[in-house]
Amino acid sequence: MNPAQSADQTAAPKRGTRTVLDASDISRALTRIAHEILERNRGADPVVLLGIPTRGVGLAARIAARIAAVEGQSVPTGSLDVTMYRDDIGLKPPRGLEHTDIPAGGIDGKVVVLVDDVLFSGRTIRAALDAIGDIGRPRAVQLAVLVDRGHRELPIRADYVGKNLPTSLVERVTVHLTEYDGVDAVLIADKTTTGVKA
Repeated sequence: MNPAQSADQTAAPKRGTRTVLDASDISRALTRIAHEILERNRGADPVVLLGIPTRGVGLAARIAARIAAVEGQSVPTGSLDVTMYRDDIGLKPPRGLEHTDIPAGGIDGKVVVLVDDVLFSGRTIRAALDAIGDIGRPRAVQLAVLVDRGHRELPIRADYVGKNLPTSLVERVTVHLTEYDGVDAVLIADKTTTGVKA
């Protein structure tokens, strides 16, 4: 499937699926998150952004670009694969390892902002915290997510949220980004209408 086909198919949500954030909504949310990060940390100097693959990496890059536009300086940005740190690694079908890329300056003494697309049970973030512990000792770890859909299973809360989206457990939230899907959108659908297994 070529990117144009993917974009066409994603742009027209399937039956039973609705768009909760469009491209302009996502852009505004990321701009707000970037400003909140700068305000909370009194500038960009201590900040390192680590995106959780896959779409967290794209979101981290966009936030970094917005911070650079405001501050006039780049923010160290990388990616953090948490696959081998997950507590459900033997309970789900095998998945390929993603790329971990830690900025050259490392994370020791820095404020690491983890970036992910959807916060759900909190288990991915728990795995990310374990992974960070093997890499270095940051001064603090913060969490930025585009969507918080609730249903936490662990005491984890995001510091920066694009949109709080109350959902039921029979619903599925999907984030599409131009870098990967040809379009920017957040979709929500009932798993029973999409054929997705819980």
